[in-house]
Amino acid sequence: MRLTVARIGRAHGLKGEVTVEVRTDIPEDRLVPGERFETEPASSGPLTITGVRVQAGRWYVRFAEITTREQAEAARGVELTLDGAESDEEDAWYVHQLVGLAAVRPDGSAIGEVADLLTMPAQDLLVVKQPGGHRAMIPFVEEFVPEVDVEGGRVVLTPPYGLLAGEEPEATGETSG
Repeated sequence: MRLTVARIGRAHGLKGEVTVEVRTDIPEDRLVPGERFETEPASSGPLTITGVRVQAGRWYVRFAEITTREQAEAARGVELTLDGAESDEEDAWYVHQLVGLAAVRPDGSAIGEVADLLTMPAQDLLVVKQPGGHRAMIPFVEEFVPEVDVEGGRVVLTPPYGLLAGEEPEATGETSG
């Protein structure tokens, strides 16, 4: 099975350095000089890391095969992959396992479909595409994502009011009269 470690982002500077969107919990172990990655699409690689730095929480990487800004811009969106085994760790999922799962409320009513998982400095965000096309970003914490059922093809969400498009405020229980 191929696992995505990072996705190449914007070019930075003139000598081929790029930003990367980290897709691993251990970037300091994976993104190191000398590490060689297969890519998706395969025609873009393999790529060998020659330098890594982190500034203000953003990862910058240089590759032996990318030495100009033009090459760096052409590499945008390329995924760095490696062979990996399924994790034995409980409550740990890979992005490819989550994408496509149905997003539902605890009562089973549909919210949408998981479209992506974004790794952010504070916490991961589950991106849910709603039927109208709106993409909601739900913090991937137990309070808002109490259940992930990969085998059952669903995630249960309890997002706070305002994160989903088309929500109506909850009734307060007050009556006029």
